[in-house]
This record gives sequence, structure tokens and C-alpha cells, in this order.
Amino acid sequence: MSVESLTVERFDPFAVYDPATLVASDPIEIDAPAMVVWNILTDMPRYGEWNPFCVWAESTLEMGAPVHMRLVNYANPGSLAPNCEYVCAFEPGRLLSWEMYDSEAWPYPARRDQMIEELGAEKCRYQSTDAFTGPNGIHVMRFCGDWVTRAFNDTAKALKARAEAMHRGELR
Repeated sequence: MSVESLTVERFDPFAVYDPATLVASDPIEIDAPAMVVWNILTDMPRYGEWNPFCVWAESTLEMGAPVHMRLVNYANPGSLAPNCEYVCAFEPGRLLSWEMYDSEAWPYPARRDQMIEELGAEKCRYQSTDAFTGPNGIHVMRFCGDWVTRAFNDTAKALKARAEAMHRGELR
């Protein structure tokens, strides 16, 4: 068996979704192990301590489980927007994803992917995407693509700061 055959294929939203309806944070390198970043992302009760966009979250993170959130509404500063999506991918240390289903009541399906790429024992790369799918995806992108990108970049920077501080032993 070759080393190449042991490599698990990485999920790549850039290859799967229409770039016209895909929002992405800037990829950010974090000077901390991938599992430190993973542990922060999955410690939802502590989101309010570090996450400037998703200030409250609750979920069991089991496949199909709801992820209840309160998001800062960048389109209406000073307000929070309740949100509920459902876990659709969970690969410890690598990928945490949830999605909003298409429905008559809310015809704006989307999928959020938070990807961690190990770059060594003490370093990783994080990036987050949101694919606005369905027939209304382009309209959602036009309405909120810019502020979702900003929210994801704000989150990535805050995640980097928290993970590096935790790795240095400054936070628990």
C-alpha cells in the first residue's frame, strides 16, 4: 500500500459550488495545531468569548443535528439574527459543516464549510466558505455576499488569535 493511497481526499467547496454564489474567507495560517483550532470550533458554549459574528451557538454536533445560533447582523448593526442550520459534515481536525435546507418558508438554501488543513505539528490553515445554493443563490449573494465575507474574515482572525493564545498557554 502506498502513502498516496492512505491520503484522505479533502472536501473542496471551490470545485463543487458555483463561484458566483460562493463566499469565502481569506485562508489564514494559524500558529497552533489543527486540533487546537478544532477544539475551539466545537466548543460552542464558548463562542461568545471569541467569535465576533456568531456570538452564541448550541448543538450536539451529531450528523443532522440542529445548530442554533445568534449571528451579528452586519446588514443591521446592533441587532442579532437567530439562525438554525443542520450538521452535514464532521471530520475531527479537518471539516465542520452545516447547512440550511431549501423550503417554501425559506427558499435560500446554503452550506457553510469550516476547513482546517494541517501544515505541520504546530501550524494549520483555516478557511470558511458559504455556498448559496438553489435558484435564489445569486440573489442572496448580491444581497449579503460582501457582509458574509467580512463576517467570515472577522471570525477567522478572531479564531487565529484565540488558537494561538491557547497554544501559548495564555488561555484555557
